[in-house]
Amino acid sequence: MKIASSPNKGSLEVICGPMFSGKSEELIRRIKRAQLAKLSVVVFKHRFDNRSTLQHVRSHDGRLSPAHAVDNPQQFFDYVTSTTLVVAIDEIQFFSNDIVPIVCQLIDSGKRVIVSGLDLDFKNNPFGCMPLLLAIADHVTKLKAICMDCGSEAQCTQRLVNGNPARYDDPLILVGAQEQYQARCRNCHSIGI
Repeated sequence: MKIASSPNKGSLEVICGPMFSGKSEELIRRIKRAQLAKLSVVVFKHRFDNRSTLQHVRSHDGRLSPAHAVDNPQQFFDYVTSTTLVVAIDEIQFFSNDIVPIVCQLIDSGKRVIVSGLDLDFKNNPFGCMPLLLAIADHVTKLKAICMDCGSEAQCTQRLVNGNPARYDDPLILVGAQEQYQARCRNCHSIGI
């Protein structure tokens, strides 16, 4: 289902950074502020992200926001209506590039779209749809974490396999948390052999 274009275009806000930088926490903060302003908000996450609950966006510090878990961005239109003003999407890097025209359609229909996700994968390469979303964003917030090795600012996500750095040919997507990932600075980030 298509939502009609609006003479007043919406906007795109991208929250990005490595694991443990507070991306979901910042997304939830913006959702709550929109709700306090009595704006109609719809929240999504990819069904693939089943770390704790499919019914919520959850930050590592335990904050929650109810969400719809979907496989395909076309499913957004089952929940977004003409009265929806804000659309929030967590872990957007799990969606294919097919999400970009959907986000553009939401913006054209006057929606404020707020997304969060990893901008770099564990290999330190641009992750999925994020480069395209960053290019069309009205506002970008790039968060940093703390390096788990040296305590510096961290902009990389280190994947671990049995305590060792993942190899370059390991699968790109592996849902996990502290048991499989660490935030690292560029100097401490490595790829296994």
